[in-house]
Amino acid sequence: MSDRMNPLPFETLLCTAVNELRERNTLFGVPAVRPKACPVDFCGGRVETPIGPAAGPHTQLANNLIAAYGAGGRIFELKTVQIIDGEDLPVDKPCIYVSGEAYNVEWSTELTIGQAAEEYIKAWIVIHLLAREFDLGDPEGFQFHMSVGYDLAGLQSEKVDRFIETMKDASCAPVWSLYLSQVRAHPELFRVVNEDYVNSIPAKICNTVTLSTLHGCPVGEIRRMIAYLLEEKGLNTFVKCNPTLVGYDAARQVLDENGYGYLTFDREGFDRDLQPDYAVELLTDLKALADSLGLTLGVKLTNTFPVAIRNGELPGETMYLSGKPLFLLSIRTAQLLSRAFGGTLPVSFSGGIDTHNVAQVLSAGIAPVTVATLLLQQGGTKTSPGSAPKSRRRSPPGWTWRPWTSWWRR
Repeated sequence: MSDRMNPLPFETLLCTAVNELRERNTLFGVPAVRPKACPVDFCGGRVETPIGPAAGPHTQLANNLIAAYGAGGRIFELKTVQIIDGEDLPVDKPCIYVSGEAYNVEWSTELTIGQAAEEYIKAWIVIHLLAREFDLGDPEGFQFHMSVGYDLAGLQSEKVDRFIETMKDASCAPVWSLYLSQVRAHPELFRVVNEDYVNSIPAKICNTVTLSTLHGCPVGEIRRMIAYLLEEKGLNTFVKCNPTLVGYDAARQVLDENGYGYLTFDREGFDRDLQPDYAVELLTDLKALADSLGLTLGVKLTNTFPVAIRNGELPGETMYLSGKPLFLLSIRTAQLLSRAFGGTLPVSFSGGIDTHNVAQVLSAGIAPVTVATLLLQQGGTKTSPGSAPKSRRRSPPGWTWRPWTSWWRR
């Protein structure tokens, strides 16, 4: 099995999706549903339901994004891109370990930035076609959100800037017209979609970005990056915050009390990361800037949490925690910031969401909520005691999805 991600050609992706959905009512093996609508206004648009896949390895390939739409997702957080990409990006394999909680040692997209943009354009076009052809939902009722990092120089680099501009308006990309011409070349696939509809598919893919920063990023650098995305790029911006905002003592206590006392971490990371007072000051100033520009500034909660590798779960010395224990820290972080802003700070949440807590998080006024670990746990990236030796573990070119419809059928 390959340890590389292998994008499908657009025509193969299109024909496979349409034929499989018509014949089996599935998309890449995932049963297709029309979710019960619970519409939410978000960043200038309306999504049919505020749930979808979080940025992660599963949101790199177009087929996974299409499968997620078929499963009912309507918010799609595209995998983070940065100036280091493709073969230049060192990623130890295996890079994800999931048992009860989850750990990883991966960070941004394994594709090149150009490949990432093409995957997102492919998925955007195919989802619009499937939504109309099979009446899966409002073709305008979903959103793609890009994610970028990790410093200002990287954001301003030619290739990251080209990615951002392509996501803002994909009509500038040569593949946009190529893919639409390939749709027109297959009229036999469609009974409802016509030429006028194909021509109406919007080229503006993203108006919202999540800013990812590395642990220990200076507050001044974070400020400059946010200001750049707001003022120069005109994007609604969500800042991914670290769970270290809750403080070492609170983190140690909540994890110990809930059965995660075996997780090892020290105070140094908490001291090096953004501190709560600085975070509130930073967000207050830049929220005012966003308001003056008619844009939204919010937070994405949360980034993963660094812990020591003690049992050889993954290569290296430090791995990044997600899943159930991260929820405990992320919801504390949400409480801290929401209280500081009197509930006026927009919060997007992805720390350890699953079927047991999603309804409560949404009812608390937090939206959208997105999922990563729950999906990674179901397929090829899962490794656990008793699985293949490390030397033989490999990440597959795609991930298996699990239907999410029970979340909003309750």
